[in-house]
Amino acid sequence: MAGALRITTRNARFQQWAALLSNRAKRQRSGEFLVQGVRPITMAVRHGWPVRALLYDDHVPLSGWARDLLDTVPSARVAVAPALMRELGGKTETGPELLAVVALPPDDLTRIPVSPAMLTVVFDRPSSPGNIGSVIRSADALGAAGVIITGHAADVYDPQAVRASTGSLFSVPSVRVPSHRAVLDWADGIRARGTGIRLAGTDESGTRDLAQFDFTGPVLVLVGNETSGLSAAWREACDEVVRIPMSGSASSLNAAAAASIVLYEAARQRTAGS
Repeated sequence: MAGALRITTRNARFQQWAALLSNRAKRQRSGEFLVQGVRPITMAVRHGWPVRALLYDDHVPLSGWARDLLDTVPSARVAVAPALMRELGGKTETGPELLAVVALPPDDLTRIPVSPAMLTVVFDRPSSPGNIGSVIRSADALGAAGVIITGHAADVYDPQAVRASTGSLFSVPSVRVPSHRAVLDWADGIRARGTGIRLAGTDESGTRDLAQFDFTGPVLVLVGNETSGLSAAWREACDEVVRIPMSGSASSLNAAAAASIVLYEAARQRTAGS
């Protein structure tokens, strides 16, 4: 493609992109991450995320989708040797036809829209990037306004999280904060402006069954770490802790599955009450 840069060796620029796949600190320092897949890249463009570069393999015929992006998205176009594309795509036999280098958004809670019926998920110290992506996907599907990741956690922009979100990362604001305190201060500010947001924790030892809690108003749904659950600080901050009734022999649910069930119940109540 005319005007495109060309990379055929593991030069410094290639090594920087490769580091985005596994090095969280380098993603943060460079302010960018790598996105692959038709839907995730399409969603990033559709929702206006800044695309810094589009990488493509000019040794294979490109699809109409790829050619259209290369022609219309205002970003650097870089032709990358097939073996290097396979390396960046994490595949051994066939590489992606297109990869996008996308700028990181700010970790600012004001990105999450506030409304009288807001529903937001807080995921406390998740260790699995796949679970983060799955929660973001469920939040998108079931009408949540955003996802907040708190504490020492896996990275929202880890390739596993981005893939698991199947593009929902680009439509649902997902914000990382270092501790619960910033979220509580944000919630206090929302209350001060007249929106009485409640905090509903989730735990197998909760005081009420899920369906008994009123999710029709503004709610923060708190989901705990996959192993240890909610921190003591979050438990203390909850207005109520709810449980998902279970009748089988399983003692608990996967964190992402539990979040999806809670979000479904919230969506069910809101639909029934409309």
